[in-house]
Amino acid sequence: MIRKLKALLFRRSSQTPASSKRGEAGERLAEAYLRREKGFKPVARNWRNPLDRREEIDLVMKDGDVLVFVEVKTRALDAMVPGYHAVDADKRKILRRGISAYLRGMSKPPRTHRLDVVEVGWPPAGSEVEPKVRHIERVALKPRRQSGV
Repeated sequence: MIRKLKALLFRRSSQTPASSKRGEAGERLAEAYLRREKGFKPVARNWRNPLDRREEIDLVMKDGDVLVFVEVKTRALDAMVPGYHAVDADKRKILRRGISAYLRGMSKPPRTHRLDVVEVGWPPAGSEVEPKVRHIERVALKPRRQSGV
């Protein structure tokens, strides 16, 4: 419990107002991209499980009949670690719990759902370069089992 509290406090204190604003801008850009380029319909933004506020889903969208849960990772354009790799086993575990809670709260859950990741590469301040958006579909929520080791 103490470890979780320390981790939460560190995350909150490590997010500067500038990075928080960049993250919000990245989410808006990702939503606009998915609507315009992929034809997704928005359902919810920044949904949090009322029973566990750590379980947040950045975007919930509809892709036809499929409910798509979207994790948005906004990074500096020249970041050494792409956003996709920041969705590690711990983050996937939190996302699994959040998605399960979201689906349990629906009166009529969809037949299918999936997790997508959208990476937003943010250029340096004052740059004329546009942010870069990369959409990764059907991201596995559970790690693959290793065989025969």
